[in-house]
Amino acid sequence: MRYLVGVDFGTLSARAVVVGEDGTEAATAAMDFPHAVMDKTLTAGDGRDLPPDFALQVPSDYLVSMEHAVNQAMAESGVDPKDVAGMGLDFTASTILPARADGTPLCESEDFKDNPHAYVKLWKHHGAQEQANRATALGADTDWLARYGGIISSELAIPKALETLEKAPEVYAEADLFVEALDWVIWQLTGNLTHSAAAAGYKALMQDGSFPSPEYLGALNPGFANFVEEKYTAPTLQLGSCAGRLSEEMAERLGLPAGIAVATGVIDAHSTAYGIQALEPGALTAIMGTSNCFIVSDPDFHEVPGCFGAVLGGVVPGLWAYECGQTGSGDILAWFINNCVPERYSALAKERGISVHQLLTEEAAKQRIGQHGLIALDWHNGNRSILNDSTLSGVMVGQTLKTTAVDMYRALLEAIAFGMRVIIDNYAASGVAVREIVAAGGLLKNELLMQIIADVNQVPVSISTSQQAPALGAAINAAVAADVYPSLPAASTAMGSKQPAVYHPNPEAGAQYQKLFDEYLELHDHFGRGGNDVLHRLQKLRG
Repeated sequence: MRYLVGVDFGTLSARAVVVGEDGTEAATAAMDFPHAVMDKTLTAGDGRDLPPDFALQVPSDYLVSMEHAVNQAMAESGVDPKDVAGMGLDFTASTILPARADGTPLCESEDFKDNPHAYVKLWKHHGAQEQANRATALGADTDWLARYGGIISSELAIPKALETLEKAPEVYAEADLFVEALDWVIWQLTGNLTHSAAAAGYKALMQDGSFPSPEYLGALNPGFANFVEEKYTAPTLQLGSCAGRLSEEMAERLGLPAGIAVATGVIDAHSTAYGIQALEPGALTAIMGTSNCFIVSDPDFHEVPGCFGAVLGGVVPGLWAYECGQTGSGDILAWFINNCVPERYSALAKERGISVHQLLTEEAAKQRIGQHGLIALDWHNGNRSILNDSTLSGVMVGQTLKTTAVDMYRALLEAIAFGMRVIIDNYAASGVAVREIVAAGGLLKNELLMQIIADVNQVPVSISTSQQAPALGAAINAAVAADVYPSLPAASTAMGSKQPAVYHPNPEAGAQYQKLFDEYLELHDHFGRGGNDVLHRLQKLRG
């Protein structure tokens, strides 16, 4: 039996899985990033306060957590390292860092350790909104902007790099390269710097083999014209390719054989599609955790307004893969639990030996649809799709003196499902069909949420049978790079798994939710499409 190692780099941790070529998971392990997400203070530097839209990380945390997770998973698996044929990884994106030519992150320099712009800018770093707005306006006459829904997001690599040039020119000047964290970790593993075609296409505006022109980049800022040529250059490799061989040094650190294949990196949500066998057109991969990401493939190109990216071969060779998502889901629920729930709920949950999430979910499940009289907008971390506006914020209407924490929690669950439906309806209106939702991630444990999603969207929901679907997908990618399987679909069929149609849509519940969804859409367009610009004005006051 040959084995593969997959490592999933999420927002807060690295998770490793050791999986056989037949899909049997031998062991998993994880480790949180020591510095987590620096979104309030620069804890790795001088402790200064950070602007409210910042989300930074420390690149060395990725290597420390990966090393721990892989060693632990290998030890618990009992697998002989000699039987490991390859290694793959997936990553949140765009997560980008400035580095020197030898791969040393700039934040590790004494001169830059206290400069926030020298650190990793995580996917949910929204400090580059002004740069993204300019990129969108200047892209109006290009032939590629439609592939990003007509809007450049502040989450993408180019706005983030431009933000560094304009806010910290000393960092930009000193950086030899700007690198996706996805590609940077593979660089550390193999000694080879390459671009993942997926990250380049979805997050760095590469289309049809080319990045935006120097003329376009120079129009954004004259000092940015040669960004790609000078600071973002590397060979671009397709998914399933071998990016290089595991070096002696990293092999020793990870307890794996030197020289095994290391696969080209894949974006985390896209990796999940392999692990849950959601590669056919019409199968929507829904990775649901701190945020939600939705990937669906189609044989043809369609202009999808607000789409986060459409890339030919982005997931499966020969198919267009469309990405949309919600910037907050599990994060919103965690925020609510941490800030808005009276102590008596925590005491009752502790007495019963369950989490506050479980307690509120149980109570919310007892309510009839609409009983709480609330509508919430799921914009607490901005809106990725289809408005693509990181400056929007959360809304809840209908509260009275009788409104409870249970009422608000259920309204937030429904808001997640309503936001998902806006995306699915937008896909359908653009010609991209969604016939099945295949879900993975931490939110699967909330069965009420999963049923609400099925009822609101009137689409069956299948679920991953793996607790580590993205890492499993990374291992599947490695199986192709290591020539264990000839293609990603073949490897997914052999190694991936899902439990089909676990949640069936209830037509009666769907009709009841339609009334609430109509109200959600009214609020969505009123606050998100210019009916009332109060959320933007409040964001400016917040600073």
